[in-house]
Amino acid sequence: MDIFKKLIVPVMALVLSTTVSGQQDPNYTFYRYSMNIYNPAFAGSSEAAELALGIRSQWAGIEGAPESQSAIFGMPVGKNVGLGVSILNDRTFIEQQTWLAIDVSYYIQLDEEHKLYFGIKGSANSYDANTDGLVTYGVGQDGALMDYESSFTPNVGAGAYLKHDRYFASLSVPKLLTPDRLQEKDGNAYLGVDRMHAYLSGGYSFILGKTLDLKTMGMLRYVDASPISLELTGILDFGERFEFGASYRFDESLSGMFLFNISNGFNLGYAYETAIQNSIDGLDRNTHELFMRLKM
Repeated sequence: MDIFKKLIVPVMALVLSTTVSGQQDPNYTFYRYSMNIYNPAFAGSSEAAELALGIRSQWAGIEGAPESQSAIFGMPVGKNVGLGVSILNDRTFIEQQTWLAIDVSYYIQLDEEHKLYFGIKGSANSYDANTDGLVTYGVGQDGALMDYESSFTPNVGAGAYLKHDRYFASLSVPKLLTPDRLQEKDGNAYLGVDRMHAYLSGGYSFILGKTLDLKTMGMLRYVDASPISLELTGILDFGERFEFGASYRFDESLSGMFLFNISNGFNLGYAYETAIQNSIDGLDRNTHELFMRLKM
């Protein structure tokens, strides 16, 4: 079984990373607290400096399994202006990429209760694929990959965010350009493109008691030429002492999460995600995610 996993997991990682719902960018269970990744309009919207760190590990203990790390910082820098910085590192099988983005936002006060934020994102992505690994694991490849070299490409994105104390709505496209990247079809790897991702999300908080709120939210992910992915989340907030909840990504996964308020402005969280369908018997496709947030 160990030999089987060493041989089949990298192949499955490549296939799943490029074909499941067409999703090429990593998903995060704590997406509600990491919205700067998806929408530059969230930069500085918390009205205080905020740092968030995330680690996501799939198929724990399997060599070559997908792993992602994120670091997000945002703060208001002037009248109606916000600034944010995001760093993402993502590794899947033979692929390795690091994405650095700078966000600038500007908001309009619509009335006493509503703010409308607009944001732009400028980013650069370092992408590398060890195509020699395809031969090692018996994956075929297009002849064009023989001379493949790592790339460093710029990109731009944009978004809008409507904010209220009890609800929000968000629409964004974090990367408008489509640089080259590795893809898979019929068991063979070839040079394709990074598809455009669009995100529509929203949420509402229900007051259940003096120290208890129910936060409901959802995110719809659209990837060019792929099925739409929808995730729904419900979180119970116990007076900012701790939160716990669950999330369902349609036809893909179920998740549970905890977020503890360690001290004023410092939160630690953990999420566990399990796939609804397991493509290979005995293959652990569960995901662990750690999250930290510091408000300054």
